[in-house]
Amino acid sequence: MVLIHGLTAFMAYFISSVVFLVLFSIIYKWITPYNEFKLIHEGNTAAALSFSGVLIGFVLPMASAIAHSASLFDMFIWAGVALAVQVISFLAVRLVFPTLVNDISSNNVSTGLFLGVISILTGILNAACITS
Repeated sequence: MVLIHGLTAFMAYFISSVVFLVLFSIIYKWITPYNEFKLIHEGNTAAALSFSGVLIGFVLPMASAIAHSASLFDMFIWAGVALAVQVISFLAVRLVFPTLVNDISSNNVSTGLFLGVISILTGILNAACITS
């Protein structure tokens, strides 16, 4: 019986996490003025680095939320917080680097890497704060 309960909990958290990841990807793609998927498909390394970083930056707090949440609903709340923090992080970097949109679109790898690293750092801090 314990195995079945554990498997049910695993499936609930895993499926929910994947749904949140897809939802986050859609929202993030919506707030950025460039199409990450199209740019990545075209071989744009800057877009691949920035989008990969933001996905990692989102998943890190999600993993922390799964490990530390009292319930699935609690994890949902933290997923929303992780989503908001990543969106705010992108907007903040965009304020500091007003050419960010053009830089990513024109495959400026250093800008893409910087945005990706900022997203990961934000995710690490967010994940750590969830454990408090």
